Amino acid sequence: MRAKSLKNNKINVVTLGCSKNVYDSEVLMGQLRANNKEVVHEEEGNIVVINTCGFINNAKEESVNTILEYVAKKEEGAVDKVFVTGCLSERYKPDLEEEIPDVDQYFGTTDLPQLLKALGADYKHELIGERLTTTPKNYAYLKIAEGCDRPCSFCAIPIMRGKHRSTPIEDLVLEAEKLAANGVKELILIAQDLTYYGLDLYKKRNLAELLLALVKVNGIEWIRLHYAFPTGFPVDVLDVIKNEPKVCNYIDIPLQHIADPILKSMRRGTTKAKTTKLLQQFKEKVPGMAIRTTLIVGYPGETEEDFQTLKNWVAEMRFDRLGCFTYSHEENTHAYNLEDDVPEDVKQNRANQIMEIQSQISWELNQEKIGKTFNCIIDRKEGNHFVGRTEFDSPDVDNEVLIDASKHYLKIGDFAMIKVIEATDFDLIGKPIRK
Repeated sequence: MRAKSLKNNKINVVTLGCSKNVYDSEVLMGQLRANNKEVVHEEEGNIVVINTCGFINNAKEESVNTILEYVAKKEEGAVDKVFVTGCLSERYKPDLEEEIPDVDQYFGTTDLPQLLKALGADYKHELIGERLTTTPKNYAYLKIAEGCDRPCSFCAIPIMRGKHRSTPIEDLVLEAEKLAANGVKELILIAQDLTYYGLDLYKKRNLAELLLALVKVNGIEWIRLHYAFPTGFPVDVLDVIKNEPKVCNYIDIPLQHIADPILKSMRRGTTKAKTTKLLQQFKEKVPGMAIRTTLIVGYPGETEEDFQTLKNWVAEMRFDRLGCFTYSHEENTHAYNLEDDVPEDVKQNRANQIMEIQSQISWELNQEKIGKTFNCIIDRKEGNHFVGRTEFDSPDVDNEVLIDASKHYLKIGDFAMIKVIEATDFDLIGKPIRK
C-alpha cells in the first residue's frame, strides 16, 4: 500500500548534539523551504526528521531515546513518518535498522540529497548559503569545514564525519552576506578543526585569509572562533584577531589534557611545554583575549599523578572559560584498545574537582569586571531580564550578562553598552549606559 503523499505535510526537524548539527539542520530546512515544503524546528509536525549525535555515550543515549519517543508517537498515530539522520545513524546504521526497525529510513551525515528525496524534495545545488536559521536572529553558526584528519585516540568524529574538507572562501563570504542581509550580526565560525582550514584547498593553513575576507561583509560586527586545534595553530591568525575590531578577542581551543603521558596516548601531537608556550603566545600577541578550553578526565591510564598535573596547570593558567568531561570509551577508536581502567565515580570526582577550581577562577575574574563597561549583544528576554553577552562570551557555553527588564528597555538583537554592577561565578549583572 502506497504511503500518503508528502505534499501537504508539516516536517518537524529535531536537532540533537553540537553546533555543527544545528548548522546541518538549518541547511536541510533551507532546502525544504526552497522546495515549498512546510518545515518547523522542534515543533509539532506529522513528518519528523531527527538529526542525531553519536559522539559519546550520553549523546548516544539521548539520540536513541528521542528516536524511540517519536517511534512511539508514530505507533499512536500522532506522527506519520520518522526519518533519522546525523552522526548516530552514520556510525550505527545497521544496528539501528535491526534494533529500531519502525523508523522509515536512516541516513548518514553525507546523505542530504537522498534524505530530501525521501521527503519529496530535490537537492538544489544553487542554494549556497541558503539556510533557515534556528538561533536568535542576531547570531548564526558558519561551518567552514567538514570532517577531521586528526588521529586523536579517543575521538569517533572521523568515523562519522570523514576526512577534512574545507569550504572555499568565496562560498563562505557569499553565505555570510546572505546571513547579514537577514539581520545576523555575529558569525560563530565552527568546524571539527579550524586550525586545518584551507590545507586541502589552498595547500596552506588559510584561516587568517578567510577572516580578512569575512570582516569586509557589511552588517557583520562580530566574528568568533570555535574549535581551533592546538597542534600546528597558524599564528598569523593572532595578528588578525589583534588588528581587526570585528574579530572577537576570543578563542575556543580544546586542549583535552596536559600531562605528557596522557597527551602521547591521546595522540595529540603536542606536549605540556609546547601547549603552555602557545597559550603564552596568545596572551602576549592579544592581551585581554578570552581563552576557552575543554578537558577530558578519566582517560585510560590516567594516574593520580597525571590528574594532579592537570589540576595544578588549570589553577596556574586561569582560563577565562573551561568545560570538563569524563572520558567515554568509544568503539572503533584507537583508545578502545586500551583498558577503560578509571572507575566512573573517580572520573566524576576528578571532573568535579576541575570545575570547582574553575568556578573560583571564574568568580575572581568576574569580580574584576565590576565597574567596567562592555559592549554587549542582547540575545533574548528571559523572565525579568534581558540576556546579553560580551565579545568574550559565546552563546550557550559561556557567561551571560543580565539586565533588569523592569528598570531598563533594550532591543533584542542590538548592541548596548552595559556597565557591570555585580558578578557571580558565571554571570554578570549590569545596567545600560546611554551613549
